[in-house]
Amino acid sequence: MPKIVFTGMVFSGEGKGRKFLEKCWVKNQIEEKLGFTPYFGTLNLRLTEESIERRSLLETVGGLVVEPQAGYYPGVLFKATIDALECGVVIPIMPNYPRDILEVIAPVYLRGSLKLVDGSLVTVCVNV
Repeated sequence: MPKIVFTGMVFSGEGKGRKFLEKCWVKNQIEEKLGFTPYFGTLNLRLTEESIERRSLLETVGGLVVEPQAGYYPGVLFKATIDALECGVVIPIMPNYPRDILEVIAPVYLRGSLKLVDGSLVTVCVNV
């Protein structure tokens, strides 16, 4: 399966990913489409310049759409890995969403499992 490799620096978000993942309709679609129950929170990565350019490829290759409930925006899911750890990438489809951010979800707490802190450099391989 073709892969796109992204590199980014871990940073603390505002907790919006956590609130989104707590919604039953989101959790159920992730379980169905990615095959795991997501930990309630996202790993936020600020992409390198080179990876920002590659991120636009995700918008052209398709992915697994998260169908929103009324009042929410859709998102697109991609299966991914960090080292050998199964995870997924969520691309929110909403106006003005920053192109330099990649949100990673997993069945485990990624910061703890990978011993990451703000400023850690992470490489994510996304299946397309």
